[in-house]
Amino acid sequence: MKAVFLDCSTFSSHISFTAIEQQVSNLTCYDITNSEQVVERSKNASVLITNKVVLTAELLTQLPALKLICIAATGYNNVDIEAAKKLGIAVTNVSGYAGSSVAQYIMAQILDYYQQTSHHNANTTQGHWQKSDTFCYHGNAITELAGKTLGVIGHGNLGQAVTQLAEAFGMKILISERINSPKIRQGRVAFEEVISQSDIISLHCPQTTDNENLINSDILARMKPTAMLINTARGALVNSIDLLTALKNQQIAYAVLDVLEQEPPPANHPLLNAKLANLKITAHIAWASSEAQQRLINLLSKNIRAFENNEALNRLDL
Repeated sequence: MKAVFLDCSTFSSHISFTAIEQQVSNLTCYDITNSEQVVERSKNASVLITNKVVLTAELLTQLPALKLICIAATGYNNVDIEAAKKLGIAVTNVSGYAGSSVAQYIMAQILDYYQQTSHHNANTTQGHWQKSDTFCYHGNAITELAGKTLGVIGHGNLGQAVTQLAEAFGMKILISERINSPKIRQGRVAFEEVISQSDIISLHCPQTTDNENLINSDILARMKPTAMLINTARGALVNSIDLLTALKNQQIAYAVLDVLEQEPPPANHPLLNAKLANLKITAHIAWASSEAQQRLINLLSKNIRAFENNEALNRLDL
């Protein structure tokens, strides 16, 4: 089984691929691969590993040796699953590897905002405390998380991990039902109520044609003016222009984005150039603790081993 990893630089350089190497006869890794390079690099591979490289029907038909596609992520919109199925190519993904990492990222961002840790550190580095007339220098207000309402939109592995940590801080949790759903499942709350009642809204749902621009001007107008929005899911869930307007007009208080609708984003992206004090953007790294990255690689190796043993583990083409 010859394997090719098309975009291994989507992982940190210290992550070991040994678990995959043990399942194949040969592993060739490319830092990045563009669409014109896919066929030439993959033509002799029976296993193809991709994180974000797009594999279209047109490309797959040119790879007769290919038996297995391993998506190094949970989302699979970069692979034409139906085309692979027709060609007899198995497709797998991975899940359940990043719960701790994403939950830790989200709580770190919430704590930084409500505890104002960066601000209060600056008060000492800038000499304000040293000049204070009293034993402490108050600066920006610190707000307790206990009693705050966290709205979780998307309650899979990641949403559940965030919920668990938030509950430890005494937060009230609202788990959103799907938008426009006629039925509210037990333990869920109508989407509209989550939007209007939450102090913090955290997005964890997959991107589909139904929920692109889920957070738009209409939804932002219904949020509390003191609300915080966090998106670690997919950039297209949030309308960037509408969010920019809402932040400028202080319709909501703060936003943290770890994803944008195009990645990497263009240098002239309106949110990146906004320079707003109430907006923080990171480079799609909420998932990427060292432990989570290694867990993902190990899960990929298990998918390959299962395929070799004629077992259907994490298969998307069935």
